[in-house]
Amino acid sequence: MSAWYDCADDGQRTEGLAAAAAAVLKGELVVLPTDTVYGLGADAFSPAAVERMLVAKGRGRDMPSPVLVGSARAAAALVEDLGPYGQVLIDEFWPGGLTIVCRAARTLHWDLGDTKGTVAIRMPQDPLALELLKETGPMAVSSANLTGKPSPATAAEARDQLGESVAVYLDGGTAIGGVASTIVDLTGNQPRLLRRGAISIGRLREVAAVVAAADVDAGQP
Repeated sequence: MSAWYDCADDGQRTEGLAAAAAAVLKGELVVLPTDTVYGLGADAFSPAAVERMLVAKGRGRDMPSPVLVGSARAAAALVEDLGPYGQVLIDEFWPGGLTIVCRAARTLHWDLGDTKGTVAIRMPQDPLALELLKETGPMAVSSANLTGKPSPATAAEARDQLGESVAVYLDGGTAIGGVASTIVDLTGNQPRLLRRGAISIGRLREVAAVVAAADVDAGQP
């Protein structure tokens, strides 16, 4: 049976973080708030846990999960390099609503789906999420909804869709952003916008020469 923690209460927050960290390390799924929408999380280094997450969402391996990190240093350990613009984008927009796609470090032993050697990484600007990430390390986190359904702004909306497939729900109130992250591809010589979202292309272009690869609105992370 799923456990529910109201993290507005200090005692439940402490208990909930401990329970969520333990669940992740056991390969189970958790729902957590982020600064964009609520996420469904699993241990990024457990292929079985990531597969469990994809099944819970009704999602195929052709839509691999992004990875949330608790620090820029943790992100650097997951990639081959950040390219010429990665660090300036991180410095300007992390923690926050920017997901960057980089070449994954070849030394990593993980399976996020059919990534073609890349990884999508973000550092969220949510205290609860950051506390959990400091306990678990990098987590595979996708929006906490069934594929094709609206991304949830509350833990209750996530539970309505995912039910007992999740071990722990962390209720951190309504997600402040309500819009999925912007995604930028850094695997080439010039950053390419893959998805419009929380950060406008205008803001991105204030710090890097981002090319709009496709006119795609924010949707599934």
